[in-house]
Amino acid sequence: MIKVEEPAGDTLRGVGRQFHGKSLYAASLFRNKSTISIDLRKAEGQEVIKTLVAKCDVLIENFRPGTLESWGLGYPELSKINPGLILVRISGFGQTGPYSQRPGYGVIGEAVSGLRSINGDPDRPPARMATALTDYITGLYGAFGAMVALLNRQFTGRGQSVDAALSECAFSFMDPYVPIYDKLGEIAQRAGSRLPGANPNNLYATQDQSFIHIAAFSDSIFKRLCTAMGQVTLSLDPKFALAQERNENADELDEIIAQWTASHTLVDAEKILSTAGVPATRIFNIGDIFADPHYRARGMLVPTPDDDLGTITLAAPVPRLSDTPGRIAHAGRRIGQDTRQVLAEVAEFSPEKIDRLVDAKIVFEKKRE
Repeated sequence: MIKVEEPAGDTLRGVGRQFHGKSLYAASLFRNKSTISIDLRKAEGQEVIKTLVAKCDVLIENFRPGTLESWGLGYPELSKINPGLILVRISGFGQTGPYSQRPGYGVIGEAVSGLRSINGDPDRPPARMATALTDYITGLYGAFGAMVALLNRQFTGRGQSVDAALSECAFSFMDPYVPIYDKLGEIAQRAGSRLPGANPNNLYATQDQSFIHIAAFSDSIFKRLCTAMGQVTLSLDPKFALAQERNENADELDEIIAQWTASHTLVDAEKILSTAGVPATRIFNIGDIFADPHYRARGMLVPTPDDDLGTITLAAPVPRLSDTPGRIAHAGRRIGQDTRQVLAEVAEFSPEKIDRLVDAKIVFEKKRE
């Protein structure tokens, strides 16, 4: 995988926390990528891209719609060079439509999608996840679209363009509420830690001022919960016996469960519910994850070689493939660190041509130390 950056580097290199002058976010997100730097605003830089495109299966871009076309790098032009090319286009609002030219980061797409409107507590402003949620969602959809296009190429021999909009990818998570509004006219609201329409499924305080999340919304698991709480008859109560009745009496049911959790410590509540086969857990923070035996046994925290820091721990690739599991070869590299190698090996440029491009400030390199 080849990452093309402008001479100043990707904006993400300045986002998040730094360690010894290096972005820890970039170290994670740019892992396993060869990093090259090209000035795409110059005609000769655009020609370098065309040379690389001839050798690639997938090209991913996240410019405002029309930018590639203004450089002569639109899909019609690129597909003439490589008819099998898959072009994945990431944008705020898609390649067409009245919002297509609006600038948009992930959080902006999230707000337009409706997803932000249902996140948080009812008595507070809409909250956000403290991570680039919509960017990750859209990256997954873009990757899925690329794989479907590659599969189709096996039959047709031709590639295609994949249009992945941040706002639309986030909107797909609103799918339960679309038919509800259509048929009932109800606008989904923020519900805090509860999942509306699936009760009980909420966060409850424990005796030691901790919290445990219990998800026992199926009829069979609800019966196990009632048994674990020593309230077997609760599962026979007409107000709670079936899922629909529990949804209609969710506040009362939550209060009953909250009284039980408040009489137990977090550790005791987890043990009782686990023994009973009820899905329940404390809320892990990142420190808990680093100390957790399951994460360790599954190899989810990977010490990874880093040219600047020696090693850095990164999250393991998911999902796990039985025959070709993912692996992390190295953390994110410096701007242009692999420019010379990629242009020599992939574009098959001579050393003299690469030297000329560097001297002309068409491409940029960071020499390995």
